Amino acid sequence: MITTGEKLPEITFQLLTTEGMQNPTTTELFADKKVVLFAVPGAFTPTCSEAHLPGYVVNADKLKAKGVDSIICISVNDAFVMNAWGKSQNAEEIIMLADGNGEFTKALGLEMDTGSFGGLRSQRYAMIVDKGVVTTLNVEQPKEFEASKAETLLALL
Repeated sequence: MITTGEKLPEITFQLLTTEGMQNPTTTELFADKKVVLFAVPGAFTPTCSEAHLPGYVVNADKLKAKGVDSIICISVNDAFVMNAWGKSQNAEEIIMLADGNGEFTKALGLEMDTGSFGGLRSQRYAMIVDKGVVTTLNVEQPKEFEASKAETLLALL
């Protein structure tokens, strides 16, 4: 598993925007920026939709006031699902990033097999990334939701 002090792996993602499908890279998203990245097991799932993403939506301005350049939500879902989920949650300030095949999640060592629920998914976590290097990594224990909350990351900035 990736640890603090390590650089994020170079991956190409999918991101559906108003301009169409984009393919940003890790370098484009994280270089020369302070980024809060949080991962969810699945878009439109209960904890993710009722608490995790909404916490970042509500606290986006506070995070940015603490020097965060961008907030990224990532999931092992396709870009169409991530875009629709972001719209349904009024997540205009959040980059809804698709890790469709789980390449980034696997490269971080933060994947989990959910079996018939959805197969390969991401563990729930949040990190602070400064210029592509992980400075804080909070990985949730199974069935928990505290370490990766927006409020927790806000207190660490």
